[in-house]
Amino acid sequence: MKNLKLISKLTLIFVTILVTSLNLNAQDKKPTLTVLNIDSKGLTVDAQQLGNILRTECEKLETYDVLDKYDVAYKIEKNKLNIDGCYGKSCLLEIAKVITTDYFMTGGVELIGSKITVTIRLINVKNESIEKTKIEEFNNLPNEIQPMINITLRKMFDLKNDEELVSKLSKPFDYENTFNNPNQTRISLEGPRFGYTFIFGDNAGILQNKKSEGGFEVNPAFFQFGYQFEKQYLNEGNFQALFEFIPMISGIDQGLIIPSLAVLNGFRNNKNGWEIGFGPIITFAQKLEGAPDPTNNNIFTSVGDLQRRNVTKFDKVKRLDSRGDYELVGSVVLALGKTIKSGRLNIPINFWATIPNSDGFRAGISFGYNSKSN
Repeated sequence: MKNLKLISKLTLIFVTILVTSLNLNAQDKKPTLTVLNIDSKGLTVDAQQLGNILRTECEKLETYDVLDKYDVAYKIEKNKLNIDGCYGKSCLLEIAKVITTDYFMTGGVELIGSKITVTIRLINVKNESIEKTKIEEFNNLPNEIQPMINITLRKMFDLKNDEELVSKLSKPFDYENTFNNPNQTRISLEGPRFGYTFIFGDNAGILQNKKSEGGFEVNPAFFQFGYQFEKQYLNEGNFQALFEFIPMISGIDQGLIIPSLAVLNGFRNNKNGWEIGFGPIITFAQKLEGAPDPTNNNIFTSVGDLQRRNVTKFDKVKRLDSRGDYELVGSVVLALGKTIKSGRLNIPINFWATIPNSDGFRAGISFGYNSKSN
């Protein structure tokens, strides 16, 4: 009797272990998924290539046991199945009689106008129904089909996507980058520039002085206009690196013509439109060599006048003066900018300042516009 009870207990334990093991194996087993060709319209990528891309992206999800493409191809060839144009539920369910699978993944990628539309459908073979469907629209970027399919597939299964990548592939007026400008290695914000420049320090006082004293009798703030030319040499990730050439004319509002040229090395953020730049700025200015008059330190006198008056002891300097000769003057400028987008219109706004020296410094603000067609 005791032996019978022991055998019964051991049998019960064995059955429990067996059932648990079978349940665990059933839970670990993934449903099978087959991906054939998917439809291609208006693209250079054919249906088979699109099917291979979708199959690869399904394997990355690790949600299904995706059937090997060579095993599927073998069964198709062995049974002489014609899968050309087989993208719908009815056709795939017919093929399911030969290729044993739990699910089929199908769909299409089509160029419609300026958009690429990606459609993915999940077909439940057992229920003979379409279990899931997802449709997404992207910019016309034929070189980025794989990430488009990946994004659509992940959205179908409510998985997280890289939102920055989604934005660059789908928003028509996102900041310029190598995704939304696939045929260009350089993106340009060239265009007209307008603004004001303000003069600070000793030069500000000289500008306001009387002309008889070497001044200009103007306010130390000038309207300026010009044009920005660009030469980009890097456009990767979130950044562009570029040279900016900006010829400007200042002072016309006060009867002056002051030409200048800034050559900046800049860095622009493709994600948010911020940019910085630095480099030399060269302008023409009237300079006079002289010193403060010995009888009146507020009056600047040329070297020639001092020598004619037999003044021999003075500290010779060269400064801005309306009585002097024109010459090239250089400074180093630092700039910070932000580009605002409105549709295809780019509106760059820039703040800049020169590094201060003994004469003072200049600072200014400028804005412009640029229209880019996709």
